[in-house]
Amino acid sequence: MNSEPIPAETSSLDLTPKKSPRKWFAYLVPVATLVGLALLGTYFYIPGNTQVLAQVPPEKATAQDKEKAKSEKVAAPEFEGGVAWLNTAKPISIKDLKGKIVLLDFWTLCCINCIHTLPDLAKLEKKYANELVVIGVHSAKFENEKETESIRKAIARYEIKHPVVNDANMKIWRNYGVNSWPTLVLLDSEGNFVAKGSGEGLHDAVDLAIAKLVKSGRENKTLNEKPIDFGQSVEKATSPLYFPGKVLADAESKRIFIADSTNHRVIITDLEGKALATIGQGGKSGFKNGSYSEAMFDDPQGMALVGDDLYLADRKNHLVRKIDLKKQTVSTAAGTGKQGHDRDAGGVATLVGLNSPWDLLRNLKGDTLFIALAGHHQIWTLDLKFKKLLPYAGNGRETLKDNPLASSSFAQPSGLTTDGTNLFVADSEISAIRSLPLDGKGNVKTIVGLGLFDFGDIDGVGDEVRIQHALGVAWHEGLIYIADTYNSKIKTLDPKTRECKNYLSSTKTGWMGGPMFNEPAGINISKGMIYIADTNAHRIQVVDLKTKAVSTLKITGVDIVPR
Repeated sequence: MNSEPIPAETSSLDLTPKKSPRKWFAYLVPVATLVGLALLGTYFYIPGNTQVLAQVPPEKATAQDKEKAKSEKVAAPEFEGGVAWLNTAKPISIKDLKGKIVLLDFWTLCCINCIHTLPDLAKLEKKYANELVVIGVHSAKFENEKETESIRKAIARYEIKHPVVNDANMKIWRNYGVNSWPTLVLLDSEGNFVAKGSGEGLHDAVDLAIAKLVKSGRENKTLNEKPIDFGQSVEKATSPLYFPGKVLADAESKRIFIADSTNHRVIITDLEGKALATIGQGGKSGFKNGSYSEAMFDDPQGMALVGDDLYLADRKNHLVRKIDLKKQTVSTAAGTGKQGHDRDAGGVATLVGLNSPWDLLRNLKGDTLFIALAGHHQIWTLDLKFKKLLPYAGNGRETLKDNPLASSSFAQPSGLTTDGTNLFVADSEISAIRSLPLDGKGNVKTIVGLGLFDFGDIDGVGDEVRIQHALGVAWHEGLIYIADTYNSKIKTLDPKTRECKNYLSSTKTGWMGGPMFNEPAGINISKGMIYIADTNAHRIQVVDLKTKAVSTLKITGVDIVPR
């Protein structure tokens, strides 16, 4: 057992073939329910006990195995230790859920694999609306994630509909024997353990298990098929923006491009905030090419401007989209629309799967875009002339490793910038800022950051520096400006001296009031002004580089999407 929780790239019981560490579902009890599941291997063990008692392929489970499983039902422990409940009018107990099949999702809001699991949960909730209850158990990695308000914002940002308990002290996590994000635990309609598995990609196995539990629950008359009303409340929208993830300013054309992420649209304004265009069907997620009003996105993030074309990281669609600003049309530049899993693939841009593209950057030395593939833990390139995708840096392992480009390692890269010679990366899961050459020669180097569990809020030089899940970076006159997301600060970093220090934080400003920043995720600098996507405050903050005066871009001419 590891002393630290295992990142989502690794299974909680890492006993499966190394080629597919996440695609397993560990069945606990009863064996009789599970024999029909066509999995390569199934691990039976008593919940909460780290010792694996037996390894029995389903097709070899004997009648004795089945009888033993029936007699070894284990009741799930109550949700003791949760500090707050969200998306529900009152705390929930296991007793409250009697008669329901229950799926517990142990997650943390930063984790890309947890984020990838959410659409699977939504599909299951829709399919089994009368039989299934999903409960999110938020067991935080970062200090900022322990705050109930941060979790509340994440629930809204990721459009989570089920109840969530804040397991800030990881008591529920320990009681359920969990040791990795994400982990799913399945309970039957009598409140007993049935199955447990870690990592993303478990939808089909969970779906099959739930179907079997529905059947058995109906047969033994323990299943309650009346939906439970948890009394969820929805935050009223007060801003035209809703969790904007990235921002791009172009002083030459006097335009600001805003990824209005959870409204699933792109907004173009002038430098004063007056709307010039809205692209996408505000509030409606999906995929569709066509005119500005026809197009659909799903969690749009980073952007890059190339002539009259705006390229967009369409994160949940796993695509790079091209917005023709002259023709006012949207098309697909790269990706298949399905999550890619081949980290070594390259080829025709629209035939290769991408994995949660989070930011884009134009390489001014060539006709290419750099793509921060957060889901692959890699940097890729898109050749705009030949329409080809290629891996550029990173071997896909979720860790920190400085090496030549192909053998280096990143952990959820989420922000890109350049000084014209080097590419700088906000490597969010390891709270690091990395650098690598634009010309493809040389090594990846870490400027600040030490690893997956080394984070905080410490100014200083080199290895003494701590930041916390930074998602954005911007270059200006020898300094990297960092959107230090979980510290809700803007910091500067000198890549030569490795000195990092606070630039702006913690005062009140802006027409909406409140703290100066609330988990800023995007940052861009243009003509002496810093533009900041202040994600959790639903606004764009503008900073004068000379005076440090801060104002909020007052956006006009854009509809507020009702929640």
